[in-house]
Amino acid sequence: MSMCPLCNGFEAREILCPNCGTIMTDEGRTTDYLDDYSAYMEIDTMKLFDGVLHSLERHECVHEYSCPNCLHEESAVIKE
Repeated sequence: MSMCPLCNGFEAREILCPNCGTIMTDEGRTTDYLDDYSAYMEIDTMKLFDGVLHSLERHECVHEYSCPNCLHEESAVIKE
């Protein structure tokens, strides 16, 4: 079973904002924001809706990042 190192607290990633260079904040899995109950659904099932075609097969977890300075948002694919 693969596990996301960010979701499970094994490591942290610093992603710099391409607009202002500020360290962006990890807001968690993309699928957690689909609706009120998506955070409680089976992770592998939700990967079918994360916007990355083969994230389930490639053991990838898509995270949302936001910049606290300029409010830029972007997704990052994390290898499990």
